[in-house]
Amino acid sequence: MWAAQKHELRQMRIQGSGAIDSRSSLGGLVGLPERAAYHPSKHGVIGLTKSATVEYAPKGIRTNAVCPGVIETPMVADILTGQTEAMAAITSEQPIGRLGQAEEVAAAVLCLCGPGAGFVIGVALPVDGGYTTH
Repeated sequence: MWAAQKHELRQMRIQGSGAIDSRSSLGGLVGLPERAAYHPSKHGVIGLTKSATVEYAPKGIRTNAVCPGVIETPMVADILTGQTEAMAAITSEQPIGRLGQAEEVAAAVLCLCGPGAGFVIGVALPVDGGYTTH
């Protein structure tokens, strides 16, 4: 993330504006058992986002992070193949009652990077079907 931002910021400083949307995860917002090796990197993305916000907002550059929950992807499908109980448990933890779709994450990214979100800056936006509400 840092390496990508370094190059993005170089151009955005020249043009005097821009929007960077980094990808964290639900794991950047909450702690879960057996995720100690994964979550620190996701918390780090949020920290990088907040620090970049303070440094680059005065230069017209907005930074945010999107934090997807469990999204229905081929990777998740492979992990849960044959584990109907695990899938039922994951789904029951979502207040919305289903897994997210990749298109829903993409829509959040487009919103944050668009002009309608011009005053939204430095946030870690959960796209998690309400998981982080409990």
